[in-house]
Formats: sequence, structure tokens, C-alpha cells
Amino acid sequence: MHIRFVKIEDLPQLIMLCKAHADFERADYNAHNKQEALSTFLFRPNPHLKCLVVVQDDILIGYATFMKQFSTWDADFYIYLDCLYLKETARGRGLGQRIMAQIKTYAISQNCIAIQWQTPEFNTKAIDFYTKIGATSKDKKRFSLQL
Repeated sequence: MHIRFVKIEDLPQLIMLCKAHADFERADYNAHNKQEALSTFLFRPNPHLKCLVVVQDDILIGYATFMKQFSTWDADFYIYLDCLYLKETARGRGLGQRIMAQIKTYAISQNCIAIQWQTPEFNTKAIDFYTKIGATSKDKKRFSLQL
């Protein structure tokens, strides 16, 4: 197994992982036009969206997407980890720690002060993992206003 940045030929598998991730989080997911949209945001010059994938025998078994953002309260930049998902068979092998280490290295290279993310309250295994790697949480509700 190895971790690398996504390639354009990975997009069909990445979309399947996104669907599995949404199912895991009990959320709706519509794959329509996702390949075109993700291609635009991941592969244009100087893309804002970054994506690491975990590969085993040419099969994607996990992914993480993240981007650089600004915090007004901190008056500095941070990395926002949008998604981190591993297939169930890939969990418990240290891959989450390896992904987070790569994102941390990237964040430092971008002069960011932190990495921020969220996870559903019912995802107790993820919460335990994040606590184990030294992360702390803030109690908030996430809202979405569709446009």
C-alpha cells in the first residue's frame, strides 16, 4: 500500500470512494457530473483542492481531500481537511496516521498554523483516532445553505 496524490485516471475509483464515504456518513451522494467537476478542481494549474489516495494493487482503498483556508480569528492560514475516508478493510493499519502525517507536512510547507476538520458525532472510531493523534475538538453544529 502506498499514499500518493490523485491522478486523473483515478477519478472513477475516487468517485466510488466518495459514494462509499457518503453512505458511511448516512448522507446523500449524487455522482452525476462529479468526474468533470473534480477534474476541474484537482487538475487545473495551481489547484486549490488537493487529494491524497491510498493505493493497494492499483485499487484505491482510501482518500483525503484538503485545501488551504484563512481564519479571521487566528489571522492566519490553516488546512481544512474536507474528507478522510478508508474502506473498512483498510482501517486499523496505520494508514490514517500516514495520511495525516503527509497533510501535516504539506500544511507546514504552506506556512499554515493548523489542520481543521469535522466528523459526525456517531463516528466514534474516528473521534478516538483523532484524539489519539493529539487533536482536540470544538462542539459546533455544521449548517449548509444550498444555493
